[in-house]
Amino acid sequence: MKNCVAELREARGWTKVELADRLGISRQSIHAIESGKYDPSLPLAFAIGKLFGKPVEEIFGEGCGRKR
Repeated sequence: MKNCVAELREARGWTKVELADRLGISRQSIHAIESGKYDPSLPLAFAIGKLFGKPVEEIFGEGCGRKR
């Protein structure tokens, strides 16, 4: 699944480890999500949305990165 997690993380100057720590998951999970190899669970997707202050559908999916 296409997503904007890497762009949002980098815009805040966070490393993968820092984002993983904030979400309570591993750096490897962050890498897998950012590369599209793993789709997060619904609770994790909502946690990512809350952390970045964006709706889940703005972070995950084809509309990622587009101005609305």
